Amino acid sequence: MQHQVKIKSITKVTGDVLKIVTEKPALYKFNPGQATEITLNVDGWNDARRPFTFTSIPANDYLEFTIKTYAGHKGVTNELLKLKPEDEINLHDVFGDIEYKNEGTFIAGGAGVTPFISILRYLNSRNEISNNKLIFANKTKSDIIYETELQEMLGSNFINILSEEKSNEYAFGKINEDFIKSNSGSLNQMFYVCGPPPMMQAVLKQLQNLGVSKTAIITETF
Repeated sequence: MQHQVKIKSITKVTGDVLKIVTEKPALYKFNPGQATEITLNVDGWNDARRPFTFTSIPANDYLEFTIKTYAGHKGVTNELLKLKPEDEINLHDVFGDIEYKNEGTFIAGGAGVTPFISILRYLNSRNEISNNKLIFANKTKSDIIYETELQEMLGSNFINILSEEKSNEYAFGKINEDFIKSNSGSLNQMFYVCGPPPMMQAVLKQLQNLGVSKTAIITETF
């Protein structure tokens, strides 16, 4: 089913990431971690469906999407940069494999953090954030999406690693087995993984090498 909604606001979160807030259709439902496909009411782009994750929570009376854009590419995200409040976009079916099961460690790369944002916001709204951890890989500090909010929600369980910038605050390099082992606290828990395909493949291999059961790993692929 298709829903046409108006954009309420559109702002930059980082240099290349947009926060788009839209109307929420009546009785529209999704679970934290899920996504929908979006099409634009723009000539030449009406049929170009792209998946984007909700970063709002079900209780909100609006929908929010946090989307990485690629200004140099002639694609949908480039067209998103041209949108403004009151413009309309189309929402399609809700889908997604990432669902919160139990307390664990979330491992994200870049915009792959978006399904986890909705889940963590949902848990926080219910005072159920507990001892969940987020290992977040980015190139530089300025790339960290919702850094302040995540820090407030997770405290010392917000663990960052930067691959292209050295910082006194955060680790430098790429996620590896030692980093997962030393920062997850336990290997006998749930692991939620989302990010660019090469990063996901590497992390899934690392978790396998650490002896984490496949049934304890939840991933998303678009």
